[in-house]
Amino acid sequence: MNINTRIKFRHLVCFLEIARQRSFAKAADALAVSQPAISKTLKELEEMLAATLFERGKSGVSLTPAGVAFMRYAGPSVQALRDGVASLRGGEHQAEPIRVGVLSTVESLLIPEVVRRLHTRHAALVVSIATGPSAYLLSQLRVGELDLVVGRMTDSPEIQGLTFEHLYSESMTLVVRPGHPLLAGTSDLSRLGDYPLVLPLAGTTIRRHADSLFVQCGVAQPQQRLETLSPALSRRYVQCSEAIWVAPQDAVRLDVQRGELVELALGIQEPGGSVGICSNTAMPQAMTSQWFCEVLREVAGEYREGLFS
Repeated sequence: MNINTRIKFRHLVCFLEIARQRSFAKAADALAVSQPAISKTLKELEEMLAATLFERGKSGVSLTPAGVAFMRYAGPSVQALRDGVASLRGGEHQAEPIRVGVLSTVESLLIPEVVRRLHTRHAALVVSIATGPSAYLLSQLRVGELDLVVGRMTDSPEIQGLTFEHLYSESMTLVVRPGHPLLAGTSDLSRLGDYPLVLPLAGTTIRRHADSLFVQCGVAQPQQRLETLSPALSRRYVQCSEAIWVAPQDAVRLDVQRGELVELALGIQEPGGSVGICSNTAMPQAMTSQWFCEVLREVAGEYREGLFS
């Protein structure tokens, strides 16, 4: 018998839910069926494929190499069918929401423009944006709670096993408020330690790049520091104090252009990190995720060429 005629939609849905939940019991709850029914459906699928798709461990179940290979095709197949059904309902249901993790490197400039263009092109689209450290966002991507993560994250150990697409390279910069004492006269690197410092959270990818700037300067970081991943908090604190913000250029580009912040000309430059899109090929990608990636590539291309600001 042709195997394609034996595999049913319920087999694929069962397989994908077990992979997402990493638990037979949780998958059964999510699909509102009994655990024996989940086990039976998976057994049928494995017998048809002549392959073991999951292995059990102390922390739950995980995909075998055969399971990972099958996921690359099962996920897109199920999502394509769902998208196709939705497209025929004439607007009865809006497009699948897109869930994106966004790091501070792109939060202020690129992502607002991406969402604006998406909403211009699609009448019904929900974009859900989550922010936070790269380790947390990548862990959410791995278990299917996020569809994509965007930003600078290639140095994070949590990226192992995920797929990263480079968009452009971006350096860190040091900015202060207009009228800051360091802007008067010749820049003296030794004076950097005399003022409060705004840095990304310790342990994050972007913090390591920020620390490299002070290593180049040969200056110890001051004891007064604000550590945060919030561009809004960092911006406001720097504007009302004499603090120095070690920031990704994307986060402060518009502020510098408007004259609300000023870059310190120190004659040094951090090499720059890779900003891009991280995805999990082990999970199905909705059409809305593809829309988001297409627009993000478009905006990033303009940004890279200096056409977008």
